[in-house]
Amino acid sequence: MFNAEHGEILLLSGQYCEWVIKKVWEVNSHLNWGMENDLLKMLLSAYDAQLRQGAEMLSADSVDQDGPLWRGKFGDRGFVSYRSLEGVAGQALDNLIAQTIAHYAADLQITSFEWKTRGNDIPADLPQRLSAHGLQAEDPETVMLGEANLLAQSVPLPDGVTLRRIDDQRDPYPDVVRAARAQELAFGHPSNVDDLMRLIEKGAGRVELWVAETPQEVVCVGRLEIIPGTEFTGLWGGGTLPEWRGRGLYRALTAARAQSALARGARYLHSDCTRFSRPILERSGMLAVMTTTPYVWRR
Repeated sequence: MFNAEHGEILLLSGQYCEWVIKKVWEVNSHLNWGMENDLLKMLLSAYDAQLRQGAEMLSADSVDQDGPLWRGKFGDRGFVSYRSLEGVAGQALDNLIAQTIAHYAADLQITSFEWKTRGNDIPADLPQRLSAHGLQAEDPETVMLGEANLLAQSVPLPDGVTLRRIDDQRDPYPDVVRAARAQELAFGHPSNVDDLMRLIEKGAGRVELWVAETPQEVVCVGRLEIIPGTEFTGLWGGGTLPEWRGRGLYRALTAARAQSALARGARYLHSDCTRFSRPILERSGMLAVMTTTPYVWRR
């Protein structure tokens, strides 16, 4: 015989269970957010400590310093790095920008230089001051950081496609030409073969160039750059031919580079990525920690 009282108790028990499940989910979500937030802070601190200033000058032809700035020359291009501009503001910051422009303008070999800003830079009006001095903002990118082992997973390739590292052969130049051509098709602007060769030669094994290829052409390309004295390696120059996108090539090439990074003792990967590669890296476990925007002066 049905007992209405017991039925009510069962109903209340069911509601209570739903309430408990909801509360557990809310608590876990809060804890996960807190853990991820702590991880973000840790990664950002490691990034600022290990990947700015000298770490960005490893392939430079020459480097000098002016206050907090590290100013490098890379062939016909310049690059400005710093860990912090704290304490430099107002007229002092304007003077520092003007001095930097004069520094590069005085070298007739230099055709442009990049002042690389980050989303956590201070003072907050740095972008406006750079623009006021004539530097042009380029498209912002997202700084992604994460554990290399999260990306070092086996990824199946389409039939007829193979992966290969091409910088470590006796004469990499012919393959570098093919890789540069693939970058041009992927990014829609010229890729300088001489710049890639200079990176490889100056890197002396520190810069790896990887390709995914068919027997006919290179269809995806990307670099891995080892950063001595840090826990990081960098993922750079990753691009896939338009007609080959959506078939796992970028993810497979990233996995191969992550495996190489682990074999060389790195713990973390970092990448300045576009809106195209960010979702792939996020699905692999990398975290977006901030944005970065290049401000460029051209002669």
